[in-house]
This record gives sequence, C-alpha cells and structure tokens, in this order.
Amino acid sequence: MTFAPESQILLVNAAILLVAYLGVYPAIEGITPMRMATIDIVLTGLALAVAGYLFWGTGTRFSLLLFSTNWAVFSFVAMLIMEIPLYIWFCRARGMDPFGGDGDG
Repeated sequence: MTFAPESQILLVNAAILLVAYLGVYPAIEGITPMRMATIDIVLTGLALAVAGYLFWGTGTRFSLLLFSTNWAVFSFVAMLIMEIPLYIWFCRARGMDPFGGDGDG
C-alpha cells in the first residue's frame, strides 16, 4: 500500500507526537513548558530529517490547502498545527500555563 506524500509526512509527525505526549513528556519529572520547547526542537528536527530522507531531491510538491510548497515547509507547518492542541491539552491536564515559561501556572 502506498500513501500520498502528505499522508506519509502526517503519519511520521503523528508517530513522533504520540511518543512525545504519551511517553516522553509524562515520564519527565518536573516537566515545564520551557523544557517541552527544548525537546520539541529536537523532535521537530527529527520530523524534518525523516521528511528530508523521504523527499529530498524528488521535486515532490505538497498541498497546504491554499498553496503548494516543498517537503520542509509542509513538514514544519503540519507539525506545528498538529502539536498546538496536544501541547495545550497536556499543559492544562498538568496544571501548567501553556504560555508561561516557568511552569508555575
């Protein structure tokens, strides 16, 4: 079975986010929004690396509803859109201010 290029990136992003929000973040004692942001940089880099491995040099275009873009922009924007609701849910479930950096929320 072959998935559309957009679906491939969305599945990779979803897998990374599921591991992060159901495994990594709950396991870290004293997690704060700032620590999450630091880890998110690494996770976003991982998502971009996988997308790059799959699509670098192929010339494949990706649809972002209103415009067409390359794999890097699509992967980054999709990761951002997918993560925002998870981040807000995770912070609120643990009594943290999602937009505060110190976790005292």
